[in-house]
Amino acid sequence: MKKLATWLIVLILAVLPLAAAMGEAEEGLYDHLSVGNTTQMRGDFFTGMWGNATSDIDVRDLLHGYNLVVWDSDKGMFAFNPIVVSEVMTMADQAGDKTYALILANDLRYSDGSRITAWDYAFSFLLQISPEMAELGAVPAQTDYLLGYDAYHSGETDALEGVRVEGNNVLVITIRGEYLPFFYELALLRCNPYPIRVIAPGVQVKDDGSGVYLTNADEEVTEPLFTADLLRETVLDPETGYRSHPSIVSGPYTLTSFDGITAEFALNPYFAGDENGAKPTIPNLTYTLADNETMVEKLKNGEFGLLNKVLRKDTIDAGLELRREDEPFLVENYTRNGLSYIAFACEKPTVSGEKVRQAIAWCMDRDQVTKDYAGDYGLRVDGYYGIGQWMYETVIGAASPLEAPEDGDLQAQAEFEKLKEALEELNMDDLTVYTEDLEKAAALLDEDGWKINEDGIREKEIDGEKVTLELTMLYPEGNEIEGVFRERLVPNLEKVGIRLTLEPMEMSRLLETYYKQDGDRNADMIYLASNFELVFDPSVQFIIDEDGTPNWSYTNHSDRKLYSLAVKMRETEPGDILSYLKNWLDFQKEINETLPILPIYSNVYFDFYTNTLHDYAVGARSTWAQAIVPAYLAEYVEEVPEEAAEELTEIP
Repeated sequence: MKKLATWLIVLILAVLPLAAAMGEAEEGLYDHLSVGNTTQMRGDFFTGMWGNATSDIDVRDLLHGYNLVVWDSDKGMFAFNPIVVSEVMTMADQAGDKTYALILANDLRYSDGSRITAWDYAFSFLLQISPEMAELGAVPAQTDYLLGYDAYHSGETDALEGVRVEGNNVLVITIRGEYLPFFYELALLRCNPYPIRVIAPGVQVKDDGSGVYLTNADEEVTEPLFTADLLRETVLDPETGYRSHPSIVSGPYTLTSFDGITAEFALNPYFAGDENGAKPTIPNLTYTLADNETMVEKLKNGEFGLLNKVLRKDTIDAGLELRREDEPFLVENYTRNGLSYIAFACEKPTVSGEKVRQAIAWCMDRDQVTKDYAGDYGLRVDGYYGIGQWMYETVIGAASPLEAPEDGDLQAQAEFEKLKEALEELNMDDLTVYTEDLEKAAALLDEDGWKINEDGIREKEIDGEKVTLELTMLYPEGNEIEGVFRERLVPNLEKVGIRLTLEPMEMSRLLETYYKQDGDRNADMIYLASNFELVFDPSVQFIIDEDGTPNWSYTNHSDRKLYSLAVKMRETEPGDILSYLKNWLDFQKEINETLPILPIYSNVYFDFYTNTLHDYAVGARSTWAQAIVPAYLAEYVEEVPEEAAEELTEIP
């Protein structure tokens, strides 16, 4: 199994190299790049508190910079951002609480030239956990790891003890001992600065020695200015609100316009650089919706300069054909840190039962569905993971997060070999591979008490009411997966007594339905695709009910065991890779058995772009928006092979 999966990933990543040399850009040329993506932006350009559509995440990376910590892809861990954090001091007390004192750079500025200080980071923490944001329909950040979070969040105290400001460039953050160990510990310090004068004018952050808190800047104003009504105006206004039209930002680019489909960006002249010190040079960017049917042709005729996250097989084939025709385009591909799946609305009596969800899984050949939609560029997945995650790559043997010790250290070498052997023994063989088996599906439904009625549909009495397995599945409007499901899933479900109606929905509305932002959901299943954050911590995706019951994400799947497994994974000691991977496999096994989601496939993304775009290494970055910062536009100069160059020098 390991060797087969590794071979498949290598196979689908194999592309022919195309050499290019970097030329100098002529003044006045190459000042604009148009980027196309098939996922429409929702306009959540502020935070992920209203959702995390991948295209919106890309925009956030363009607009908001200077995070306290960043992902070091070379080491596979988080590190302090050297552009932001000049010095770090840590201390642990007798209670086990761990304090980080961060000395911040004093030359950071927003896009309007105003200074960024420790107060801006403190405001970011306070804003994102405020009940006022929840009143706006946002899901406040879960920062219960901060000292004093519970007292602050409940209103018992006005100050957040776990965040302190001691001077304009000193930020102090304290993590509760009960939350430690945490495998990705430095990730708990992630924070971007936000301008308080734009989001909460008239409000300031103060610290009287017991933690930071929000108060009126003018002490003579007695009524609190920081209210949901204020934020509703400054954050949610459809024309000027910071959620969709952030004006003053800290990232490499500023937003100049957004009409719901297309966003325009210009350079932020005050951006000090990403974690590597790189600054963007492309003056203007356009980011817009692309159509699979026409996007490659538009790349060819110059309407697009970059196509991002192409995943449909026929579109990828069309893009690769351009290269075979010696067209002036390049390609980079990279494994996806995410997956596509069907999410069950487990609050519905139709799919609340585990055996019903398993029966649906046995009605689909997911390998064939993957082949039909993603071709040879996708792989079936059997859990909540993507083939680009380091955990998956390690378990299947495609990569290793280990660093070999220095020569001569025999004890370290012996420990290294022992750990290496233990990692090689890990596998995913315990996961059930659901495929097409209608007999198993029917048997599960029989066991669960679902009887076939005169219409050929399964029914059952639940809580005194007759429930029939007439299901509705939402899918993104225009997504060709509908045809695949109609051929590969709907008829099989019909054969075992389940009637499925496929219903298209505009992507923004579909996400609102999934996130339960528009009232009751009138669907049993929702087809989605998600990309993971670098910190894989599914424990934060659980919504804890008033009675303490943990429900996973927006599936409403109540599973205390799944939650405890997620917490156990989170609580792995930093650096203990073997234990983390074992805990990760246990979590995947529970997902695989209980199926709050039905995983379908993960895939390889392809980015196609003009050969005048240089140093675009998206495979080494999390998003195209991060990769575009060190990239630049310049004339393409074909590289002369070394042997040919030698021959030329010999001509008299």
